[in-house]
Amino acid sequence: MASTSDLEQLADLELQKEDEDEEDQSGIQGCPSPLPSSTFSPDPSHPYYDVARHSIIQVSGDDNYGRKLITFSSCCLPPSHQLNHQRLLEYLKFTLDQYVEMDYILVYFHYGLRSTNKPSLKWLRDAYSEFDRKYKKNLKTLYVVHPTNFIRIVWNIFKPLISHKFGKKLTYVNYLAELRDHLNYEQLVIPPDVLRHDEKLRAAQKDGPPSSVETLPPPRPPLPTQQFGVSLQYIREKNRGAVIPPVVQQTVSYLKDKGLRTEGIFRRSARVQLVKDIQKLYNQGKHVDLDQYDMHVPAVILKAFFRELPEPLLTFRVYNQVQDLLNVETSLRVTRCKQIIESLPEHNFIVAKYLLCFLHMVSQESIVNKMGPSNLACVFGVNLVWPRHASISLTALTPINIFTEILIEHFHTVFGSRCPPGQI
Repeated sequence: MASTSDLEQLADLELQKEDEDEEDQSGIQGCPSPLPSSTFSPDPSHPYYDVARHSIIQVSGDDNYGRKLITFSSCCLPPSHQLNHQRLLEYLKFTLDQYVEMDYILVYFHYGLRSTNKPSLKWLRDAYSEFDRKYKKNLKTLYVVHPTNFIRIVWNIFKPLISHKFGKKLTYVNYLAELRDHLNYEQLVIPPDVLRHDEKLRAAQKDGPPSSVETLPPPRPPLPTQQFGVSLQYIREKNRGAVIPPVVQQTVSYLKDKGLRTEGIFRRSARVQLVKDIQKLYNQGKHVDLDQYDMHVPAVILKAFFRELPEPLLTFRVYNQVQDLLNVETSLRVTRCKQIIESLPEHNFIVAKYLLCFLHMVSQESIVNKMGPSNLACVFGVNLVWPRHASISLTALTPINIFTEILIEHFHTVFGSRCPPGQI
């Protein structure tokens, strides 16, 4: 059996071979293409600006089942002499610390890792040791995209250190198209170099999988009873003018009666297949007995409803206004949020008022449920507002979370002291 030192040497040789193969194909070992400036522009005052400016780590909102999406892109790593890898580890922990109390997904884009920019294997061992149980417990899946022999050798080196339970969370993804089966692909921040590499891999495969950017077939017409993935107006027209969608009415009423004091409500995810099955029942107009499920399930269903709207509840139009909130003096932010909310179309305003009134009620039980306005904003904000044509970057999350926190904490000021009659 090969020793650890032999495997480490083999890993280094394999990575050098991959470097040479890449140079042979491209003719030059180029620098990584930066992400579009509209996608990522860290504040120079960021405590880890020296690392954050490289766009190595990104938070891409939630997947379809309420789990945070965090990406690590190797192609964005600069040469090792230009980056303090200890600072990289600290920044990774700094980022994860904001989300490890809830379920999250990690997507590792391996393409672009070279002998000139890779962290040492000692660094990897130290990193794994520093990520204690709180980081590993709520990690639901680690997707390794475009794995190579180097990854498999490193995995063998670390096998004695990795628990069987953690090992089961690892999923290899050979082509980007495969990610569509697992998560919200459109929300991912994928570097241009990774997209180009994926195209090359597919082109090299005679019968390879479909393009990750191909035109998808037109969707089927929605059912008359459809609840998920259709507009608020569609649901209203098909439900005798009901302003509050039935799935929202039922889940909010249920959670208000039985779930306000549930610890970590809205933080946990549910089994993917279970969520799909319940959504199918709602879409078919069938009865859903929420008493049959764990209390976190209706919370996941509620978040999924808003996340799957064709246009966010708070509309595309307000996204830039929300992003500008950081430029507003702290003392004036509540007033500014009130102005933004009052500019919503009437239907959106009523549904938003209904939802935020409920979230305000949840926050009032934070001593028991551990979900104050800030925590609720962190898990709900990205389900209420997102940009029309881009992913949500880590930088963009901050104003979204601040905005949502204000809506929850200062609900009565922002929306008025009265909830829609007879609705909550």
